[in-house]
Order: sequence, then C-alpha cells, then structure tokens
Amino acid sequence: MKLTGEVLLEDMSEAERARAEVVESVLSAVRAVAREVDANAQFHMPHVRHFSEAGLLGLIIPTEYGGLGGGLRDLAAACFALGSACPSTALAFFFHCSAASRGLLAMEALEAGLFNDEEAPVVRRFAESVLYGMGRDGFWFANFASESVKSEKAAVTISTEARKVDGGYLLNGVKSFGTGTGVADKYLVTASLAGYDTAEGLCTFFVDRDGEGVRPRAPWDAIGMRGTSSGGIVLENYFVPDELALAIPGAFTRCMQMSRGSFVGNQMAAVCGYAGAAHTAYQNVLHHLTEKKFADTGKPIGTAPYQQELIGKMMVDLQTSILWLRRQLQLETSEPPIAPKNEVIKQWRLCKGVVAECGFSIAANALKASGTSGTMGDPARFLRELTMGIVQAFPAERGRLMAAQMEVEGAEQNLFGVADKAAEKEPG
Repeated sequence: MKLTGEVLLEDMSEAERARAEVVESVLSAVRAVAREVDANAQFHMPHVRHFSEAGLLGLIIPTEYGGLGGGLRDLAAACFALGSACPSTALAFFFHCSAASRGLLAMEALEAGLFNDEEAPVVRRFAESVLYGMGRDGFWFANFASESVKSEKAAVTISTEARKVDGGYLLNGVKSFGTGTGVADKYLVTASLAGYDTAEGLCTFFVDRDGEGVRPRAPWDAIGMRGTSSGGIVLENYFVPDELALAIPGAFTRCMQMSRGSFVGNQMAAVCGYAGAAHTAYQNVLHHLTEKKFADTGKPIGTAPYQQELIGKMMVDLQTSILWLRRQLQLETSEPPIAPKNEVIKQWRLCKGVVAECGFSIAANALKASGTSGTMGDPARFLRELTMGIVQAFPAERGRLMAAQMEVEGAEQNLFGVADKAAEKEPG
C-alpha cells in the first residue's frame, strides 16, 4: 500500500517508511475531527496523547534520546501526510518539531567546538532537556519567536527582554502568533538579553505554560489554520531559573551556524503541510467531478471543457509544488552537501512562495469546479486553510525580492534582529 507521505517522498528508505507508517496510523483519527477543529477554532487536545503514545513527538529526535531517529525527510513527509488530513494539526505538529533545532543544533555546535569548557556544560544541559523532553518524555513543545514588532532589516524582530536577576532571569514581552499556546506541555521562548542590541544577545528559555507571569495573548480566530492555537503569550516579570536558560551571549548565533538552512527548525517542512492540504483539495474535487453526472447525458461533470481546464491547471500546480519541495529537500539533506548554505537559503526563499501560491490556486480552482455548493463544504475550508500559506512567514513577493537581492547584491536579510527599545511601540 502506498503511504500518503510517499506522494511527496517517493524514495523512502526502509527506516523512513517505517516511521511514515507510524504517521499513517494516526491519519484516520486526525481526519475524523478536521472539520470540528476548523469550526471550533480549537486544537484537538486528544491528539497530544495519541501522538505521544505513537512516538511521533520524537519523530526527528535521535534514538539515544528516546526519539524515532528521523530527519528532515521524515518531517517533510509527515507534515505532507498530516496536512492531507487536517492542515491545522500538520502546522501545529511542525512547530512542535521546530523546537528540536534548539537541541540538535546546540549539540552540533558543541561537537564543532564552538563553546569553551565553561560554556559547554550549560549548553549540553539545555540541549538535552529539549531532546529528552521531546523524545523520551513525549512532551509537546511550543516554540515562541515571532513578535508583532517589525523591522526593515530582519525577518523576525525580538523585543522580548530577559534581565538578569539573582538566580535567573525576568522575562517581559509579547509573543504573537505562537502556535501551541495553551496546548504544549513545554514553552521555549526566545528573548534578548538586556543591554544587547544585536542577535548576539538572543537567548532561549523554558517557560511553564501555567506559570506566574505568563498568560495567553489573544484568542486565535483566523481565516484558516484555525485549530493551531496560535494566539501567542504575554510575559510579565516571568522568572526563569538559571538551569532553565540558555543565556550565553552569542550561543544563539553559534548554533545558527550549524544549520543547512534556517535556524528556526526545518522550515520547508511547514509548507509541506500546505502541499498535503492542496493534494487533498484536488483529490476531493476530482472525485466529485467524476462521480457526479449530468442529468441529460449521464456523463461525469468532469468531462465538460470548463471543468477539464480547471483540472489541468490543478494538475500543473500540484506537480509544480511537489517538484519544488523535492528539490529543496535534496538541497537541505544531501550528503555531502551539493550547494553552499547561501544557495540553499536562496532556493528556499523562492520555494516557499511557489508552493504557497500553487496551493492557493489549487484550492481556488477546486472551489470553482465545485460550484456554489462548495462554498458550504470542504472546498471552502481548504481555500481558507491555504490562504494562510500565502501570508505565513513571508509572502511570495517578499521571497522573490530576497532571492533577487542575494543573486544580484549577495545580500541576505538577517533572520533575527533585536528591537530598538527607545523607538519600540507596545505590540497590539
């Protein structure tokens, strides 16, 4: 039997296929509540237990930490498969897995000798807390970096501040669009050390979901991806003890050096979830067009020229997105690397926009092909879900601009920046 993940990843190894079978085992339960998740704008909490029991919360965690030992290829296939069943769940799962980078890249940086003898035990302790938490302990993580504050020169601007006090740090700030708010067992929060105005001051902290000084930012009621619980958090003098902090100046950027693409954690897997949703949107409408018949001729509706034009366009868009994703996977996972890091990032800037716009086009054409009745069912839902892809992270226009700047000027926008405290306004 062909697994859903194999639509994207055709050349799975035996071990990858075994892990993909674990993903496949939860799809029916995920699919069964997808409409309810969207209608209620709530993450389906039983998924946390089901995914944990299946071992999926440690999908990309090495086996020595209790995980399944997968990598980016596994995560891409998993997000595609989950996206085909429930896009919200796929995106929430991706952001959980993105937290693994805080452990995996830190361990790689240690092996590369980027930390001295005094720093290394602190880094190792923090990294192992992440990896064991996701693997052996089966916790769901939320990874809070995004903020409402914007800057021209950085993709993500960090205004949340960490101020050193006796025994730890006090955190103050607002984290917007944090997927897994109120859902995750563990929060990882990125903040800037007081007194630093560059990425050298960025640090990561464990935050207790129910701790004093942390509260939800706002209800999440978006047009799509409504079941991701992405409302974010507000931190007001939240205390983090030293042992739950990775607050070594420069640690963040040293870890970032170890990534093949972006530090924030296998970003391309996120858009695989959108591609999986587009695949289902297409399969659903194709079934509708072949099963429903014209009253006068008895022929399938899909035999009409208008419908076939839409089908052809959806076929092109679906294959285009899959091919772009396969190429990005090749660039980010090949051993030895076949392209330098700047070329991998440049390709990603283009890939994200292509896949997102193809998915949106597929959903729009699926709705057209479904007619008015589709506005009250799954075609409309998938259109709303795939609308989020054209704005999340960065739109296609911005991606093309950044890629062109790299091509012509050799310039790459900084991934993270620190807000100017004097000029900063309170995020809404």
